[in-house]
Amino acid sequence: MKPHSPDKAEDATEKAAHEDKAAVTLPGTVEKIIPPIDPLEPEKAQIGVHGADDLYREIRVQNVLKDSNGQDVILKPGAEVDVTIEAAPRATQPRKLPKPSPPQESKDGHKG
Repeated sequence: MKPHSPDKAEDATEKAAHEDKAAVTLPGTVEKIIPPIDPLEPEKAQIGVHGADDLYREIRVQNVLKDSNGQDVILKPGAEVDVTIEAAPRATQPRKLPKPSPPQESKDGHKG
């Protein structure tokens, strides 16, 4: 939920920075809008992230985004959204897959 930059040079730099990052995007749904306790604070949007573990499925973020014209907009309850997680190359490492274990012999002497 980054602000949109109208400057084309900044857009190109930002796009290049995004291309270097490892990323995953998960679908989500705005479950509810939470009014602030303090009227000077922004409201929050609670988003259910599809594919996340049950205990960690919901996230809450300020309900303020920028549209393509740089105008402030807010999410509506029930809206389908994308939740993107990005990491710089220095924050990642290659995934190591577990080595398959050799076949075990059964009691009757057969492998399998």
